[in-house]
Amino acid sequence: MKLRTILLVLSLLVFLSASTGGYLYYSSLKEAAFREANRQSSANLDLIKKNLSAYLSENIKPVIALAGMEDLLEMLIRPGDENQRRANTILDLYKEALEVDVCYLMNYEGTTIASSNRDAPDSFLGKNFAFRPYFQQAIHSAPATYLALGVTSKKRGVYHSFPIFEKGEDVPIGLVVIKASIELIEKELNLSPYEFILVTDPQGIIFISNRKEWLYQSLRKLSPMDKSEILKSRQFGEGPWTWSGLDINDNGSASDRLGNEYLVHRQEMDNYPEWKVYYLHSFSAISKRVFGPLIGISGPIILMLCILIGVSVFFLYRKASHDILQRRAAENALRKSEERYRLIYHNAPAMLHSVNNKGILVSVSDHWLKALGYNREEVVGKKLSRFLTEDSGRMLEKTFLPEFFRTGAVSDIPYQFVRNNGEITDTLLSAIGERDENGNVVRSLAVSIDITERKQTEEALKQAQEELGLYTKNLERQVRKRTSEITSILKHSPSVIYIKDGDGHYLMINSRFEELFEIQNENIRGKTDDDIFPKETAEQFRKNDLKVLTDGISSQVAEQVPQLDGVHTYLSVKFPVYDETGGISGVCGISTDVTALKKAQDQLRRLSGSIIESQEHERTAIARELHDQLGQVLTALRMDAVWISEHFKGDDLKVSERALSMRSLIDDTIEGVRNMAVRLRPGVLDTLGLVDALEWLAVDFEKRTGISCIFENREIPGIDGALATTSYRIAQESLTNVTRHADASRVEVKLYKEDSILVLSITDNGRGFDKKVISDSQGLGVLGMKERAGLVGGILEIHSQPEYGTQVHFKAPIDVKDSSSESKGKGSLEKPSPLQF
Repeated sequence: MKLRTILLVLSLLVFLSASTGGYLYYSSLKEAAFREANRQSSANLDLIKKNLSAYLSENIKPVIALAGMEDLLEMLIRPGDENQRRANTILDLYKEALEVDVCYLMNYEGTTIASSNRDAPDSFLGKNFAFRPYFQQAIHSAPATYLALGVTSKKRGVYHSFPIFEKGEDVPIGLVVIKASIELIEKELNLSPYEFILVTDPQGIIFISNRKEWLYQSLRKLSPMDKSEILKSRQFGEGPWTWSGLDINDNGSASDRLGNEYLVHRQEMDNYPEWKVYYLHSFSAISKRVFGPLIGISGPIILMLCILIGVSVFFLYRKASHDILQRRAAENALRKSEERYRLIYHNAPAMLHSVNNKGILVSVSDHWLKALGYNREEVVGKKLSRFLTEDSGRMLEKTFLPEFFRTGAVSDIPYQFVRNNGEITDTLLSAIGERDENGNVVRSLAVSIDITERKQTEEALKQAQEELGLYTKNLERQVRKRTSEITSILKHSPSVIYIKDGDGHYLMINSRFEELFEIQNENIRGKTDDDIFPKETAEQFRKNDLKVLTDGISSQVAEQVPQLDGVHTYLSVKFPVYDETGGISGVCGISTDVTALKKAQDQLRRLSGSIIESQEHERTAIARELHDQLGQVLTALRMDAVWISEHFKGDDLKVSERALSMRSLIDDTIEGVRNMAVRLRPGVLDTLGLVDALEWLAVDFEKRTGISCIFENREIPGIDGALATTSYRIAQESLTNVTRHADASRVEVKLYKEDSILVLSITDNGRGFDKKVISDSQGLGVLGMKERAGLVGGILEIHSQPEYGTQVHFKAPIDVKDSSSESKGKGSLEKPSPLQF
């Protein structure tokens, strides 16, 4: 028992010693492991932070150089297809050289007007990004760097923006932006499965991470107000920005939802205020460093130590290799960035150069050498002032060079370079300074823009403006002259003149209008006819105005206007007024008072009717005298001639033959007197009526002239009095004209009724005539027929063309009273003329 006890005690002592030793060893190993992990994590975080800063800042200088491109400035000043094409070429060059996602140009409103991704489905062209802070900061003259998720492309990126200024201005007219991909950063981190990098914004939103499921999640639980602010900024899409499940403690540790614990280091990001970078190392990976040696306790101590040393060396070598690879990757990226910068510097279509603080050229671009005609050996190491005109060189040495090395930037400084062939080139120079670690400006990066052609264009534009000014003054003088003439016409015209808009509101009246209706021009504007005239007069005016506005052509109408001395008749000519687009905007009217003239016409018409009526009475009386008296005398003479012929027939044959000859002569005279009486006043017109009289006239015409004459009539009521006489006389005169002038072979006379209108037409197939060159004799006959037609309230129309015959149409209301002296009634068909209403 004692031996067992001793063995047990010894075993317990050995176990306790081994356990104590193992615990002490484990504690020492764990402490060393965590201390090493802390050191490695801190070193890794420093290296990762430097790599991130280098990558996120590598496009700062290129975007400044890109902002100095002349083609981009031209696109902002004078947008157009050609300038846009040139701007796109520059943007494409930078995009390919820098290997970035996209380069684009924005105007002062925030709209993308040129872009290297213009042909892509997610093109920025035409999109407005004025809400982005990089735009708001750059448009206020400050360059900006911004991390965000693309609104259009839905890709994460770092945005570098720089303002573009117009010559002599300190307010930007636009800006240029370079967007580089964030995913390239994550690919180059090369972390182990137990190492995680988080880059978060001030709200704790994870924007960069090698653990994809944590992207756009937050390190803390966000309030609705926090989410609303993030959504409003549109920096990280549309959410929902849930909590990542990470609890980060103040002691440098963290845990996730699954209970995994991590060693945490964090630092502030350079150039991104309140942005943080977190480095998380899994505790399980660190613990493996501790438990690995313990697993080998059961083996030989040496083997355990060897394994421990081997594992430690392996991990240290792995970490060292990883650090070396990251450093080499950063160096390669920096070398590529420098190569791209040199490529852009020498191939950009702009004059680029650098000078040190003594004004000596240290580098010039290929375009600079080509534009001025020098080679590199002739300029590098020489003072810049040697290649300027005397005045520009003196201004450089005394003013701008000291100012530049004091402030570090100049913009749009006018210089004159002297080319190798002696020609002068006008340029605008802008420059930024490169500083050393102490912040002192040691050299410049300058962009010179050739403005020689622009100055020539400005001079030509100035001359054109002067010529335009002279032309404008001459045009204004002519306008004033025409305005004065028109004003004089309006003032002294005896006619009433006015202009109304499309709704009937008066815009202008002349002095005659003001005088007649006692209203001033300034008081009538905006008023309508309803505001000035009685209702019937206003409706009359509005009806005539609407006809002109609807038809779009001028119109001549008679209008009745009440005045102090009674109702006056105005002959109004109205025509549409057009605006600058060619649309009808109103109506203009010129009204002439024809009251006295109308009264004279009425008196003349009554006088003419009285004369014609007297003529008809006189013709009737003459016809009656010829028939009753002369006819009876001739009949008695014929009877005497017949008696003498019979009486001397057997005794004296010569006397008998002479008597027969006298009888024949008397018979011809009787026939002539009878025809004369009929033509003066046909008895058939008074006894049988108009239809039979026209039929007799047609038969007699054909018999006398040999010209075929056909008379047609249908449903004609009894027509007598003045209308019958007028119809007969018009037909008679028309047939007489056919005999004298038409050279026709056929005539048609038609008489019919349309409603209450009597229609008479006489149509021949003769040679016709041109109404414009009608002879005086024909003109008098036509005027006589029209006068007769007007006296019975009818109208007479004549249609004729050479070689196509002639048509005479007479229309008159049947219900007009049979009185030639009576004025026309409501049934009148007469058309108004300038002197007849």
